[in-house]
Amino acid sequence: MELKTVKKRITLLATLTAVLLGVVWFFSSLGDSRSDGKAVEAAPARYGDTLGFKPHRLELQRFIEQKLVGEAGVYTNYKETDEAAEVATGHETLSESAGLLMRYYVLTGQKDAFDTVWSRAKQTLATEAGFSYRYSPLLDKKYPVNAVVDDLRINRALYEAETAFGDAYGQEADRYGDLVFEHNVQQDKLFDFYDITYGTTNDFLTLCYADFQSIRLLDASSKDKRKLENKLLEIVSGGYLSDKFPFYETRYEYATDTYGDHEGEISTIESLLTVLSLAEIGKERAPSITYIKKVVEAGTLYGRYDREGKPVTDIQSTAAYAIAAMIGSTIGDKGLYEDSIHRMEQYRIEDGTSPINGSFGNAATEEVYSFDNLLALLAYAY
Repeated sequence: MELKTVKKRITLLATLTAVLLGVVWFFSSLGDSRSDGKAVEAAPARYGDTLGFKPHRLELQRFIEQKLVGEAGVYTNYKETDEAAEVATGHETLSESAGLLMRYYVLTGQKDAFDTVWSRAKQTLATEAGFSYRYSPLLDKKYPVNAVVDDLRINRALYEAETAFGDAYGQEADRYGDLVFEHNVQQDKLFDFYDITYGTTNDFLTLCYADFQSIRLLDASSKDKRKLENKLLEIVSGGYLSDKFPFYETRYEYATDTYGDHEGEISTIESLLTVLSLAEIGKERAPSITYIKKVVEAGTLYGRYDREGKPVTDIQSTAAYAIAAMIGSTIGDKGLYEDSIHRMEQYRIEDGTSPINGSFGNAATEEVYSFDNLLALLAYAY
């Protein structure tokens, strides 16, 4: 065979190999895709109803709808305040809450309820750059800053609603998703927030804000999403602490290429959210799952740890066990899901004389926070 012919065949083989590798990467990275190029989300295992938790789910839903929701949206806390603190309190509403409740209603097929939450969110939270992270009804104040993780969650709920209820929701998601790429993504970097007043972002990424599945659903080119995902995977993977304590750093500083934490402490909820985000795209680490299963089974999933994995508090939370349950459902581990829900229900109020009966809160003070209750509600639906 002539040398020229051999070279041609080698070149052709190399080209075909490159094409095949590209196809394999594309599908392994993005999963199944729709005709418009967006990833199709894998549904959670939906263990909640089959394991008998539906009555508690419906009771919590009723509490939220009747006592934790006002004209502006979900209250941050059942107990009202003057809404003047540096952080959201009282009957202020958050973009975080809107996205969580929207995801719950779409997962449980409640279109009218979904439409109500989405309508309120557009009225009280929508801005020219996405969604305000916080709105105060008392002050009639819409804060000029978004939280990209919440914007991504709202967009995800809209894409899920497109699949469940119809195309119009996807069109709205496309529009708001474009704003994420316009304001919170720069040079393949994702930033926590964008300030409309100053037209600028912060300079770091909170690792649990890297919501990979939601990013895959955005109406952006596959190339742009792939580059962003690669960068985020590099950052998140670099924040892995160790196989001994398989949680994650809190924050990554772009300018210095360094990680930071909460003054030497690791937040359990933030690390669990990072593990969940990785699990949704099949990138979770086995030691993380093994560790979570162990501490959930033992009932020792504490709120904060030092960097070596020693608890620095004995406080546990509804939210942490709810996220652990969602991880279990996402990876198809029924045991982890069920154990986590049972642990979560330790914080459920079961007192027919209490105004917060059926919720997750403090029976003595009647403090009931949206984050805990909405994550519990969503966990029940997984």
